[in-house]
Amino acid sequence: MSLQDEALTPAGGGYDETAYRADAIPEQSYAPQNEMLRGRILETRLPWGSYLGVNPTTYQYSESWFREYQYIGDNYHDYTMINEHRWSKRVDENIGILYRLLRFIFVIYSHGFSFIRTGGGVGGGVIFTGIAVFTFLVGTIGQFFVEEPQFPFVLFGVPIAVATFCGVATLLLKLWEKHELKFYKGNRNWSDDYAFCRRTGMVMTSRGDFPFYEFDPYIEMRVGTQGSQFHSFKVIHRYPHRSPDPLTNNPLEFSFAVDGSIAQLYAVWDMLQRYMDVSQPLPDVPELEPFRHLDPTTKAYDEAGKRGRPATYWRDLYAHSSEEELKALREAHRAEVDGAHWGGRPDLMELSVPNYRETRKGEPEDVNDFGRFPWKAGKFSDRPEATQSVDSHDQQQNDENRR
Repeated sequence: MSLQDEALTPAGGGYDETAYRADAIPEQSYAPQNEMLRGRILETRLPWGSYLGVNPTTYQYSESWFREYQYIGDNYHDYTMINEHRWSKRVDENIGILYRLLRFIFVIYSHGFSFIRTGGGVGGGVIFTGIAVFTFLVGTIGQFFVEEPQFPFVLFGVPIAVATFCGVATLLLKLWEKHELKFYKGNRNWSDDYAFCRRTGMVMTSRGDFPFYEFDPYIEMRVGTQGSQFHSFKVIHRYPHRSPDPLTNNPLEFSFAVDGSIAQLYAVWDMLQRYMDVSQPLPDVPELEPFRHLDPTTKAYDEAGKRGRPATYWRDLYAHSSEEELKALREAHRAEVDGAHWGGRPDLMELSVPNYRETRKGEPEDVNDFGRFPWKAGKFSDRPEATQSVDSHDQQQNDENRR
């Protein structure tokens, strides 16, 4: 029986004593000044708790999961990056160095010189062929200004050769898009040893295993050569002396890539916290739907009717929706993420780390203003103090993403 048709069955077992719960974060030592972060622009540290139940659009309406889900079948549980056990942050591939090099060259050639881009649009092949045609035309016109004009046969061959070169790249790109999953099914394995683990509450790394609550979430800004800003979401270990790297002086950190506005970075932190918090059901996103019945809290939540959706809601939505309909849902969800009230929430970690509030940073009333400062005026506000009565119950809005 394939995973897609498998009936929901009760899950056994529970969680380890170390599992993370937002309402039971233990007291910790002072947060030291991390010299490894000197010189980096960490615009703000995001708050713990106070969930909004909003997921980033990249995960809420994934563009690739359904194709992988259908193709992989029974092995999807171990194949996917995120399941009910772990959110993996590294891929282990069973291939040699030579194969990696050849694949790298293949991808550069097929993706860089194809007439089309992955997902549609004009590729680099159009530009390169256009340059070759322009060179031929310039050479041909130039013959009218010489004493003995000749047809530039050599230049005539340039656009033909370039077009052929790019045409082969286009063919290889189409083959790659059609068969890439066949390769990854047997060779790509998301690591269980380098991951955020829900059932244990631990973050497993090559430097050791550390409790999830020892990591701090930041929005980092980098400035490009033309003055453009690039924002990313980082989760950095708060106690660098406990997680030293014997080879480099780099801090222990993880990145979570999402596209869109800065509010999307807040949303991925909201989702990661709810994923790790065993007092909460798993985030209601397509990639986790096949495993909801395998997680004890989520299973009880769904059986109580709190999810408010069929067990195969996301599978059915993708199976019966056109790409245009899914695109419209993504755009509507982006507006929803941008419209959520991300700013001005208390930080539960202030109750567990003595000097945590002293090291806080303000944030604009509209968090997307981080991408506009200092070129656009905005008002910064401080977060209210956290109290023991702060409610961290699940606030997932199950009806807000319905069709």
